[in-house]
Amino acid sequence: MTLTWVYLYEEFQFEEVVYKVKIGQDSAWWQRPYGSKGSTVCEKTILNGISGVVCPGEMLAMLGPSGSGKTTLLTALGGRLGTSTNPAAHFSGKITYNGQPFSGTMRRRTGFVAQDDVLYPHLTVIETLRYTALLRLPSTLSAAEKAAHAEAVMVELGLARVAHSMIGGVRGVRGVSGGERKRVSIGLEMLVNPSLLLLDEPTSGLDSSTAAKIVGTLKRMSVQGRRTVVVTIHQPSSRLYHMFDKVLLLSADGNPIYYGRAADALSYFASVGFTCSLSINPADLMLDLANGIAPVSTENSCGNGDDAGSTEKCMKQVKEKLISAYDRHIATALKTEICSVDPTTLGYMREMGNAARKRAAEWSTSWWEQFSVLLRRGLKERRHESFSKLRIFQVLSVAFLGGLLWWHTPLNHIQDRTALIFFFSVFWGFFPLYNAVFTFPVERPMLLRERSSGMYRLSSYFLARTIGDLPMELGLPTAFTIIIYWMGGLSPNPVTFMVSLCIVLFSVLVAQSLGLAVGALLMEVKQGTTLASVITMAFLIAGGYYVQHIPPFISWLKYLSYSFYCYKLLLGVQFSERDYYECGAGVMCPVTQFPAIKAVGLDYMWVAVCIMAFMLVGYRLVAYVALQRLQPR
Repeated sequence: MTLTWVYLYEEFQFEEVVYKVKIGQDSAWWQRPYGSKGSTVCEKTILNGISGVVCPGEMLAMLGPSGSGKTTLLTALGGRLGTSTNPAAHFSGKITYNGQPFSGTMRRRTGFVAQDDVLYPHLTVIETLRYTALLRLPSTLSAAEKAAHAEAVMVELGLARVAHSMIGGVRGVRGVSGGERKRVSIGLEMLVNPSLLLLDEPTSGLDSSTAAKIVGTLKRMSVQGRRTVVVTIHQPSSRLYHMFDKVLLLSADGNPIYYGRAADALSYFASVGFTCSLSINPADLMLDLANGIAPVSTENSCGNGDDAGSTEKCMKQVKEKLISAYDRHIATALKTEICSVDPTTLGYMREMGNAARKRAAEWSTSWWEQFSVLLRRGLKERRHESFSKLRIFQVLSVAFLGGLLWWHTPLNHIQDRTALIFFFSVFWGFFPLYNAVFTFPVERPMLLRERSSGMYRLSSYFLARTIGDLPMELGLPTAFTIIIYWMGGLSPNPVTFMVSLCIVLFSVLVAQSLGLAVGALLMEVKQGTTLASVITMAFLIAGGYYVQHIPPFISWLKYLSYSFYCYKLLLGVQFSERDYYECGAGVMCPVTQFPAIKAVGLDYMWVAVCIMAFMLVGYRLVAYVALQRLQPR
């Protein structure tokens, strides 16, 4: 199969990139220690004046010790470093692609591989690649062609033998190795043959042979496809180092100390007084220098380290000398290189890519295609979680236990019958709520990654995600109701049973909607479950069963509880205003006078239905709007 692509060859430039964050925060007067007047806020510079140019067909490696700002710089270059997510941060600098600033169009043509592998654990390798291909590849290709392209990428990355193995990576799910997961992450970005490919630690967790294969593949992509490839890498081997065209070296405090051809690095450092007489991996020498450690054979060496104070002072002097040398020998020439971009060439590139840019600004697939693919993927991913044996056992065991406790409740035992009905409304009012709270916080990393790549619309994801939960969300309540309804001896009328079942399922959907809204608003599991517990406690108490005489100033609370309306509707199905119960020895009273029924009443049933319908739609709209605030980075 031959795929036809229209590429936009990118002249990638970044100039004077600076990123600062504020550490600490102003505290209120009552939080300050006694006698304290000042603020604890200070500003830390993460990146300090980083510049560079990467041309099509080149691969740039950003080296530096841990904490030097490599990942921060890569995130900024990919347009994913938004100060909106961190108001205390300050970013400045100029990042351009073919002389144009980063935009949503460029985001879809950019491949970004994060250091952490964000993948669905229950999907297989080939399923992960195929679903991504169906979403990201252009609609001009058929589904078979997209699947074939996914398989070709899988073979190229050496993943054929684990094609049908689960990704894994979470507790209780055995999957592929860490190195294979990393290759899957890279493969997801390789699917679209991006014109700009950014990778954060692509060799992390890989053995030397696999790492060489990965970097070799990236090198081949950059040369043959005229791609621009930028990687961060901590400590590459000599074999990997010599595959890079350019190297950017950052010091431990975020200052640039070298930028240029990888092959020229050793000669440059020798020219500024840091010669290494031994045969050494250039990357090892450069990382030592970035930490302020000079080769022992030079006059800049800091000795044997017996005096910690003098050693630290010497290391500081080494860093200052390297920064000064960078300013004198590299910075000026680099500014000249950045300003010398041929406008004629750039104009030609923009003109030849104009049509492709218009297509890239649009979604790769239609809304319906996105929805159907996301729905199929969601059903496959969550089939293990939703239909887990533990969850099924949990629900069925409670159903059988409740059926035994309320076994064939006599008609005249109205207290027990109303208690069983209230149990219906409470259990299936709160069980789905807690399950739904976890939905969006757990999927947040995946949602951010995929939407950052422009894979799909939020509306298609939201609808596919909520509809995909219905089989399990409605299947277990149906089984539960069938078991406990007939064991408990409620009304044997088939119509009454079907209406009761519909009410329970309706309540489940409303409870799930509230859980989705809470999870989307807070986006944190612990906070979400805490708020859900408060809501359930308030709704439980105000549900109309435990407290029938609620004080007027707080009685409005029950009208916010969907379990109150569920309880009311179930009572309205099982009883009517013409029914009586034995309230004393030989004394019959209307059921409307029974306290647990009188508290909610048997009238205005359609009003209760409409209010629950309003809650169902309202809560889901709140969840959708909250997800819209979660902007892709």
